[in-house]
Amino acid sequence: MLKIVKTSIAIASISLFTAGNAQADINEALQNICTIVKADDKGELRKKMKRVQSDFRMKLKDYYTGVSCGGNSLIRTAMLNDSVETGTLMIKKMPRGDLSSPESDGKTVLIWASENGLDALPIVAELNNRI
Repeated sequence: MLKIVKTSIAIASISLFTAGNAQADINEALQNICTIVKADDKGELRKKMKRVQSDFRMKLKDYYTGVSCGGNSLIRTAMLNDSVETGTLMIKKMPRGDLSSPESDGKTVLIWASENGLDALPIVAELNNRI
């Protein structure tokens, strides 16, 4: 009986320790994603997304809301930096429902873009086609 209790405690401790490390690792893996989006490096963004998906089994929709680049979401950052390639890739990878739902400030990406005078950007056109 004592052996079972010790084994259970050991397994629980290891799983808690591993779960904490997984959260830190995902933060490390996504650390430079804002820089990649700002630089409009589509190939590097694609590699980053594949690496996160294979290592953590998370797709863009799973971590999109948790990433903020200077207070803006990834697609908003792409719009502000005229990063057409990375913005278009993210729009294609995100579910339609998530693209039309309000973000942390309560505004959708389209409403935010129109309020900031970014309606003429190719990213907004792609977003309109996708929604």
